[in-house]
Amino acid sequence: MEQRLIHKVREIYRTDEFIPLHAPRFDGAERAYVNDTLDSTFVSSVGAYVDRFEQQIIKATGAGAAVATVNGTAALHTALHLAGVQAGDLVLTQALTFVATCNALKHMGAEPVLLDVSPVSLGLCPEATEAWLCEQAELDGEGQCRHRASKAPIRAILPMHSFGHPVQLTELSAVAKRWNLALVEDAAEALGSLYRGRPAGSIGLTAALSFNGNKVITTGGGGMVLCQSSTLGARAKHLTTTAKLPHAFEYLHDEAGFNYRMPNLNAALGCGQMEQLDRLLHSKRQVAEQYRQFFAGSDYRFIDEPDYAHSNFWLNGVICPDRAARDQLLEQTNAAGVMTRPVWQLMHRLPMYQSAQRGPLPNAEWAEARVVNLPSSALVQATRTGGEHD
Repeated sequence: MEQRLIHKVREIYRTDEFIPLHAPRFDGAERAYVNDTLDSTFVSSVGAYVDRFEQQIIKATGAGAAVATVNGTAALHTALHLAGVQAGDLVLTQALTFVATCNALKHMGAEPVLLDVSPVSLGLCPEATEAWLCEQAELDGEGQCRHRASKAPIRAILPMHSFGHPVQLTELSAVAKRWNLALVEDAAEALGSLYRGRPAGSIGLTAALSFNGNKVITTGGGGMVLCQSSTLGARAKHLTTTAKLPHAFEYLHDEAGFNYRMPNLNAALGCGQMEQLDRLLHSKRQVAEQYRQFFAGSDYRFIDEPDYAHSNFWLNGVICPDRAARDQLLEQTNAAGVMTRPVWQLMHRLPMYQSAQRGPLPNAEWAEARVVNLPSSALVQATRTGGEHD
């Protein structure tokens, strides 16, 4: 299998050189827009490209508002803050996730409760979430969800769309409603993915996107807070701009805000990337289809989109028969210059989250021992297609 896969990946990307896991493409107006910001001298967080990029994201996601930030963790921190998460709160999330999901909570003084993932999506499992709440939580006289033993407030449910595949949002939304919890989507990996026809990130009260260099589109480093309402969006913009009040020359701030706004320089790159989004997504689905066909009928199972979803296939993955097969695949592909990676270690295995509360994790542990991510860069030679810059 290993040598056949190496040959297949090289066939897909048509190169004998090193093949990364996910590389960005800059085939449109990105350079022109970045140079424009340099010529204008508006390279920091005040500039036309920031507003333009936010409007492009609103159009792509259907969000009520979008606020650009310096990175995805900053976006998630802001999204959680807007949802009411405070120091001392518990937030239900998945044990199988990228560490930033939990780090955003830790930075706020909140604590993650680590729960199992669903075999349907590899994202937060609705059944595991409901089971933990029934066993460990209660609603107090004011309707606040609390941990039964410690009385700590349980404030939100925080699913992460693993590899861009949307979680079961209808079921998780129902759990959140029953227990008076906010639903916040960690959609860092899911730009362009659809859940039952609706864009990922548009269903929770708030959500966060990431535009790191390895995402479907990139701003170099950057993120976006998505909000259901323009009112929440205005609040997000105020908070992320150091909570500064408008004034001709005075420095007036009405609360401890965050210095999280995306620079215009990064937003210019994002504007060029967004003009290529449809083509990039189409290309990534073509890559996924080649992997799907390659693994069909083998002992290795391609990680496909759930029946209810249309995925961006940010990172393609395969489920190996067991850990030994996983390790062999990782060793041989990387030795041959084809980058592959295991899925993230479960959060409770990391020293800072070893003491986090958690439920049973059979699906997460099973996936941890078997999942390998494969090279997933887009193939398309994206060209300018006309639009706002013309």
